[in-house]
Amino acid sequence: DWNEFEDGEGSFLFYNPDVWSGNFRISAFKGKAGYGKNAIRQELSENDSASLVKVGTLECVYSKEMFQEEGTYYTSHVWITGIDNIAFECSFTVPKGGSVQEAEDIIKTLEIRKEGEKYPAELIPVRLSEIFQINEGYEWVVSTVKQELKKDFQGIEEDLEKLQQVIDSGKIGSKKKEEWLAIGITVCIILTNEVEGMEWKTLIDGNREAPVLQYEDRIIDPMKLAWSKVKAGGPCNVIEEYKSVIINH
Repeated sequence: DWNEFEDGEGSFLFYNPDVWSGNFRISAFKGKAGYGKNAIRQELSENDSASLVKVGTLECVYSKEMFQEEGTYYTSHVWITGIDNIAFECSFTVPKGGSVQEAEDIIKTLEIRKEGEKYPAELIPVRLSEIFQINEGYEWVVSTVKQELKKDFQGIEEDLEKLQQVIDSGKIGSKKKEEWLAIGITVCIILTNEVEGMEWKTLIDGNREAPVLQYEDRIIDPMKLAWSKVKAGGPCNVIEEYKSVIINH
């Protein structure tokens, strides 16, 4: 029930949009062997107000500071911890006197992925990086249709014909992976506009981190709608792809 929200570079911000109980931020830093433990020692020696605490099985350096914003007092709780060659900095900003239990529950579950190990694919709520990718792909299609056909593109079913015209014109080279991915993303955007219950997710599968659509117990992968077909040397018919999804649903 928590979502990711925009934050600075390299930091990830989460909170519950329905019932705000605090802002949880997390950053991870990778170094050489033992970097995680060194980060704990360094923070402890440099921060006079910090103390060593155990959160689950993790040793953390904990500190807090109060601040005031628009007449309200807040407390920012900070934990520095590390596992192997990864250091984590986590903070939880709550109204003064607010509980830190939720943050500690998250920190307890921190794991790092070992290099060279294959993990099962998983779906997580769509992240900002994938939302940017979705928006960028769609904007590219809108401007390409406008440029090539001098027509507007509104992201509805009728627009698939315009998209097909651009494809049939041969303008997009068969090696242009990003452009074909943008076409697959746009077909998915039309699906979300036309069919209720389609939801964007982020697929994490090995090194692949990509936006996909989830519909009930099905996954619709934008990459397979266009790029996979073209890469294999076949034609790409977005109207047929769209209809096959609609019919199967």
